[in-house]
Amino acid sequence: MVTPGKLAELIEGEAVMDTEGIEDTDFDCPECGENVISVGYMPSITEFVTAYKCQECDWADDDRDE
Repeated sequence: MVTPGKLAELIEGEAVMDTEGIEDTDFDCPECGENVISVGYMPSITEFVTAYKCQECDWADDDRDE
């Protein structure tokens, strides 16, 4: 089973400072239609990100303003 820290690191591409728990979301993956989970984390002292990851494929996204 993946931990919140490992999931955040997988999505972010590097270690993060702090994480919240993993939660199920109410939407399906836009690429494969499978279940998406979310994790909240702090990549730095001044930023909080909620990220989303499909459990079946490589799709991932976050709530950062682009």
